[in-house]
Amino acid sequence: MRLLFLGDVVGRAAREAILRQVPVMRAQYELDFVVVNGENAAGGFGITPDIAQSFLNAGVDVVSTGNHVWDQQDIRGFIADEPRLLRPANFPPETPGKGVGLYEVGDKRVLVINVMGQLFMESLDDPFAAVERELTACPLGEAADAIIVDMHCEATSEKMAMGHFCDGRASLVVGTHTHVPTADAQILPNGTAYQTDAGMCGDYDSVIGMEKEEPVNRFVTKLRGGRFGAAQGTPTLCGVMVETDNVSGKAVAIHPIRAGGRLSSAAPNL
Repeated sequence: MRLLFLGDVVGRAAREAILRQVPVMRAQYELDFVVVNGENAAGGFGITPDIAQSFLNAGVDVVSTGNHVWDQQDIRGFIADEPRLLRPANFPPETPGKGVGLYEVGDKRVLVINVMGQLFMESLDDPFAAVERELTACPLGEAADAIIVDMHCEATSEKMAMGHFCDGRASLVVGTHTHVPTADAQILPNGTAYQTDAGMCGDYDSVIGMEKEEPVNRFVTKLRGGRFGAAQGTPTLCGVMVETDNVSGKAVAIHPIRAGGRLSSAAPNL
C-alpha cells in the first residue's frame, strides 16, 4: 500500500493548499490512504466541522489532531459522530470522539492511532499503554494491513521511544506538533517507517506557522503586544509517504514530502 501522512495544517492558506493538492497527490503517487493532522487548521487554533468535512471531501481519509483539538467549541458534537476525525486516544474515556479507527480501503484495512505525549504537554494517560492496547487488539498483518501512529508530542526523545516501541508492529510512526520537519526519515530495524516530526503544512516564512512579529516581540520584550495570527504566505505541504509490503504491512520505503513554498524539494522517484 501507499500511505501519505501530512503534518499539522496551519491556517487558511495551508487549508486551501490541502484542498488543491491532496487530489493531485492521490493521483500522482497512486495513494491508497491519506492522513492529515488538522489540529491547527482554523487560524492556527483547532479545527471546525466545516474544515474537517472539506478535508474529507477532498480525499483525506482520516484527520488526526492533538492538544488544540478543543479550541473550536463546535467540534465536540461533530467529532462524536465522525469516526474519520480523531482526537488523542489517551484523553479520558468520557471525552467526545475516538482516538483510533480501523478503516476499509477496498479489501485492505488501515488502523490509525492518534496519541499525545506527556513530556512538556498537558497531563494525559500513558500514550504507550494506549498504543499497546490498540496494537494488541489489532495486530499488523493480521487484523490490519497497515497501521499509522500519529505521536503528537513536544519531546523528540518521547517520539523516538514510541517509534522503537512500535517497531515491527506498525507501518508508520510519525511525530507531529513541533511544526518543523526533521531529517531522520528511516525504516527502523524491524520494519516500521519513522520520522520524528512530519513538519507543518503552512507558511514557513513565520514562527512555526504564525506571523513573525508577535512571537518575536514576546521573546524580545516578554510582553504581549497582540494576538497570534496564522501566516498567509505561500504554504509548503510537509509530510511523509510510505510504501508497505502487502503481506506483512511493514514499510519497504519512506519518502519525505515537501511540496511548494520555501521548503519545496524534488518529488519522490517512485
